[in-house]
Amino acid sequence: MSAVRHAMIVGPGRMGLALGYALVEADAVGSLTVCGRRPEPPAHPLFVQGLASYCFGLEPPRPDTEAVFLAVPDHVVPEMAHAMAGQGPAPGGCAAFHLSGALSTEVLAPLHAQGYAIGSFHPLQAVAHPVTGAERIAGSWLAVTGAPEALAVARRLAIALGSAILTVPESRRPLYHAAAVMASNFLPPLLDAATRMLERAGVPHDEALPALLPLVRGTLANIEEGGLEASLTGPIPRGDVETVGMHLRALDPADRRLYALLGRSLVRLSAPRLDEDTRRELVEIFESESGE
Repeated sequence: MSAVRHAMIVGPGRMGLALGYALVEADAVGSLTVCGRRPEPPAHPLFVQGLASYCFGLEPPRPDTEAVFLAVPDHVVPEMAHAMAGQGPAPGGCAAFHLSGALSTEVLAPLHAQGYAIGSFHPLQAVAHPVTGAERIAGSWLAVTGAPEALAVARRLAIALGSAILTVPESRRPLYHAAAVMASNFLPPLLDAATRMLERAGVPHDEALPALLPLVRGTLANIEEGGLEASLTGPIPRGDVETVGMHLRALDPADRRLYALLGRSLVRLSAPRLDEDTRRELVEIFESESGE
C-alpha cells in the first residue's frame, strides 16, 4: 500500500521531477500530478512512461490528495503559496510542504489558512539531474519541520523512500542549510583549486579531474568506515611541518590562502595526534599565510 494515495508537485524543475520520480519508483504515492508553467510536460520518464499526469498551470488538488509539494526556488515560494491557496480549501487531511532547506514554514501561511497542515521537506542530497537525482534522494536523510499532521505524512513518505528523518527546529534551519551547502556546494570549488594545481604541476587538463576523483571517493569511503578523525592522512595529521612549508612555497597567493584556511581546520581536527609544539607551529604558519 502506498504511503499516500495521491500527491501533487508544483514545479517540474530538477528537484520536483527527481522527488516525484523517487516517490513513484518507491511506490510511495498511489498517483502523482505535476503542475508546470509550460503547456507541454518535460521529456522525463514520469510523463514519457505515463507514471504521472501533467497540469499546465495550477488546478485544485484532487479530493484524495494527501501531500502537495511546492518545488520552486526559495524566492518564489511565498508567491506560489498564495497562488495555490487561491485554488480553494485543502482536501481533508492534506499536508503542504516546501522543499527549501533554509525557509521556515511561515511562508506557507496562506495554505495553512485554507486548511493544509504545513511543513518543510528537504532531501539532504545534491540533486543535479531530474532523473538520476531520484536514485540519490531514495535513502538520503530528509530534514523536516512542521505541524504534527504534516510530520506524520513526511514520516510515511520517508519510510517508503528508505530515508531517515532529521527534525530541524524552525529557528535553526538557516544553520542546517549552511551545513548542507558547505558539505556539498563547496566541494566543486575545492576540486577546481586542486585541478588547477595539478595542471600547474604539468598534468594535462583532461586528466586532472579524473585523476582526483578516485582519491575523493577513497576519502569518503574512509570517512564512512571510520569517521572523520580516523580518515585523516597526509602531512598535517602527521605533523610534517617541512612538507607543509614546501606546499605553501609552491602555491600562488590565492591557493596559498585557501590551503592555509583549510589547514587551520585540519590542525584542529588532527589535534589528538599532534604534540603541542607542532600544533602551535602549524597554527602560526597558517595564520601568517591567511593574513590573521
